[in-house]
Amino acid sequence: MASEITNYQCPACTAPLRFDGESGKLVCDFCASTYTVAEIEALYAEKDKAAAEASQKAEAAPDADGWDTDENLRAYQCPTCGAELITEKTTAATACPYCGNPTVVPGQLTGSLKPDYVLPFKLDKEEAVKALHKHYGRRNFYLPRLFRSDNHIEKVQGVYVPFWLYDTEVSGAGRYEGTDSVTHREGNFEVTRTMHYDVAREGSARFDKVPVDGSKKMPDNYMDALEPFDYTQLKPFSTAYLPGFLADRYDVSAEEASPRMEARCKDTLEYLLRSDVNHTMVTQESFQAEVEKKGIYYALLPVWMLTTKWRDKNYLFAMNGQTGKFVGELPTDNALFWRNLGILTLILTLVLRFSGITRFLLGLF
Repeated sequence: MASEITNYQCPACTAPLRFDGESGKLVCDFCASTYTVAEIEALYAEKDKAAAEASQKAEAAPDADGWDTDENLRAYQCPTCGAELITEKTTAATACPYCGNPTVVPGQLTGSLKPDYVLPFKLDKEEAVKALHKHYGRRNFYLPRLFRSDNHIEKVQGVYVPFWLYDTEVSGAGRYEGTDSVTHREGNFEVTRTMHYDVAREGSARFDKVPVDGSKKMPDNYMDALEPFDYTQLKPFSTAYLPGFLADRYDVSAEEASPRMEARCKDTLEYLLRSDVNHTMVTQESFQAEVEKKGIYYALLPVWMLTTKWRDKNYLFAMNGQTGKFVGELPTDNALFWRNLGILTLILTLVLRFSGITRFLLGLF
């Protein structure tokens, strides 16, 4: 099992390496050594190849430890401390919970599972924590204590989320009824003249790298809300960008994700054609469009995430690891809300009563 995974270690002191988004290099927090992605790729090329081959063989063979009875789990052995790691079958990068070393499973990212691109993290954990503090601060008085805990916020994790990127061209046509009205007076009467127009529009639009997440675990609305990503910073995929972060391979195929992409492209063209109808009122009567795929790419995109549960409801907070765009839903502690409201009401009552007594006493003198 140990041969199936790779721990990226510092060549100088053997401590764990992690990818640093600011410098674009792998760094060692113990001896402060830094290495380029190319240097680590060259150093670990043979180890990654061997680990990928061992992982593929293990995939085909029953697990001696019995984990094959659950099709969603895999068992590995940490090369550093020997501990057994239990992960989901889609996990491509994680960390050993015992020694803390970043661990990569190259076999999850080879062959047809190998991404074309990776968009490296640019913002670090400290910036993600600051964003969470700022987000929480807007409703700090009514947040459950769990959400205000620094220990809780420190659990934020960097995750490379699998995405499909589509190059497409969409062509379509729409028919609309346009209406304009003009009102004027004729003697004692107010006359309104309404003109109706039959309008037709058709056109096409080209879209490059339309993103759709390829993970069943990720809420689509959250992933959509984190856009846009700057695709000019995409790098050819290398596992050397993964140490220090979590990563999953896709479990939603490009074909399965395609309808969401097509709907987005059609909606955009529909909006563009309708906005070109210049009348006071516009009613769309019909719209049809066809989407032609020009290219499909598989990429890992950076997201800082924090998940938690409160009163049987799951809450997810996510931040674009490149731009810092942040999304998340916050709960309200109703008991805390009513207690604070009661205290505020009591204070205002005492202030008003004291003000009334003061005015009465001043009136006596």
